[in-house]
Amino acid sequence: MAAGGPDDPVAEAVLPELTAGEREILRVLGRSQALDSVGNAILVSVGAGIIEGRLKPGDDLNSVELARRFHSSRTPVREALATLEREGLVEIVARKRPRVRHLGMAEIREIYELRGELYGLVSRRIVQHCTDAQLDELATVLAAQQEAAADRDLDRYFWLNSEFRNTEARLAANETVRGVLDSVGIRTLQLRHLSLSLPGRMETSVADHRRLMQAYRDREAELASALTRSIVRRGLAAVERSGRPEFTD
Repeated sequence: MAAGGPDDPVAEAVLPELTAGEREILRVLGRSQALDSVGNAILVSVGAGIIEGRLKPGDDLNSVELARRFHSSRTPVREALATLEREGLVEIVARKRPRVRHLGMAEIREIYELRGELYGLVSRRIVQHCTDAQLDELATVLAAQQEAAADRDLDRYFWLNSEFRNTEARLAANETVRGVLDSVGIRTLQLRHLSLSLPGRMETSVADHRRLMQAYRDREAELASALTRSIVRRGLAAVERSGRPEFTD
């Protein structure tokens, strides 16, 4: 049965409420912030599985099983996997099953270098342009991050961390920079989740974000920029030290 729109009774039966991660995937892809089709449901389910590490690089993605799971034809499955291929998470090769893509360390380092420079600019703009009330928005997200870290809830902390970064990008009021950050967004999310999953990383991340928040409050533009770049470099260093075979040179 083909995927339907919002009024499709089959779609209604299989489309659950969005998680924070699924909302973020749809936001980055410029999709409706609702699971209004089976195709979107497949897209966010597979995407979140890759980002949160339930699906590992090299794992096969069985389109027949996905179609059965979501009570759909194989057409929305193919469309969802093709979207994830464009975003750099899935590899589709002729006459083989689609699979979760391996990311080489050279590509990872390039992504982190780009993020560090762009978020350095974001931090300077926040100091220069944001009101105290806007900084309070960031502080609210940080408070929720601290609670998630105290609860040892990795996935909740991770998606709150993403919300903190997204709020920064919005408050910086530079849509070009925001668009470039989103353009590498899903691949970045996969790497950031891996980094935060490593021992001690959540605690380090919380401490780093507290210092960054204080630099914003103190209106220290260059310090905030340096702290942000340091946070990004720490994330890359954690990925490099992880020794995960799925991320290879």
